[in-house]
Amino acid sequence: MTARRSRGEGGLHWDETRERWIATASLGFDGRGKRITRKASGRTKTEAKNKLREILRDHEDGVTVKATGYTVADAVRDWLAFGLTGRSADTLANYRTIADTRIVPPLGARRLRDLSADDVDRWLRAESRSVSTRTLRLMHSILNRAIRHAMARDKVKRNVVALCDVPTGRPGRQSKSLTLDQAEALLVAAEGFALHAYIVLSLLTGARTEELRALHWNEIDLVGRPDARPPVPPAIAVYRSVRAGADTKTVRSRRRLALPQRCIDALRRHRERLSSPPPPDALVFATSTGTALDAHNVRRSFRRVLAATGLRAQEWTPRELRHSFVSLLSASGIRIEDISRLVGHSATGVTERVYRHQLHAVLDEGATAMDDIFPLDDAG
Repeated sequence: MTARRSRGEGGLHWDETRERWIATASLGFDGRGKRITRKASGRTKTEAKNKLREILRDHEDGVTVKATGYTVADAVRDWLAFGLTGRSADTLANYRTIADTRIVPPLGARRLRDLSADDVDRWLRAESRSVSTRTLRLMHSILNRAIRHAMARDKVKRNVVALCDVPTGRPGRQSKSLTLDQAEALLVAAEGFALHAYIVLSLLTGARTEELRALHWNEIDLVGRPDARPPVPPAIAVYRSVRAGADTKTVRSRRRLALPQRCIDALRRHRERLSSPPPPDALVFATSTGTALDAHNVRRSFRRVLAATGLRAQEWTPRELRHSFVSLLSASGIRIEDISRLVGHSATGVTERVYRHQLHAVLDEGATAMDDIFPLDDAG
């Protein structure tokens, strides 16, 4: 006669209809007083017993998985629906597109609790043949955050995605910068275009395109205070952007940027072309109805200006004006620490990673010091 299982060890019985062993575990009561029961099945008694032990062990560890049929697609869609509060509509649309085209088709049908690190590695390796490294990182991040969201809701015990490294994908489009001659030609060609002041500010101050699109007239000082001690130059206050919540990209991105004379002249001409003096809270760069420009407006107008310079318009984007700002400053000998502050980076490491190809990082301090310590004699 089979010994009766002790209280708390769960139950095992043979189901004639299903022709399987059924394991049943009672895990206490919920807030309404209803008994919480978890079941599992196996073709053999040993298989069912092992599943029962796993349920009881997870319960004792406080990581009971409630939804055994919960899939990767369920986790991703729940995160997209409830885990992205405060993100912009563009960000949500981008994440949904990547999830629907790159994550759900290959992995979505798999039960989340059965997803392994090997599955994730194989998926990333296969995708690396068709997408850039940047896109691979974003895909990994989306799945990683979706599973963390599921873990917090007891849908899965652990996050295997966090254990996997992102491989190198296909080379993406490399950002580039204008040469001094190209930059000068662009500034000349932009005169007469509605985007003239925008291009001048972006190229000569390094402000991000989303920062300039959110710039208001009350954040511009075209006079400064020359009689102050020390004098205060004309400047723009970069305190917001068109990102969600109107915040700048980082805290260090909130900054005041002194204006070169060319920027002052361009902004004055831009204001004079308006049909009436703008109110202080009006956007500096806006549509004909006064609303904010979107990225497509700027890109389309920017390419019209580029076409007038003889450059291949399709090969350039407005953000490369900022890259050109970094490149031109670096070529003129400005220290990377100063460039980093001007472009609003939190540290020089960000500047070096993002703009490495535009930086002329010639470290000459050691050579200069050694020449002073060990000068060559004239007879040398």
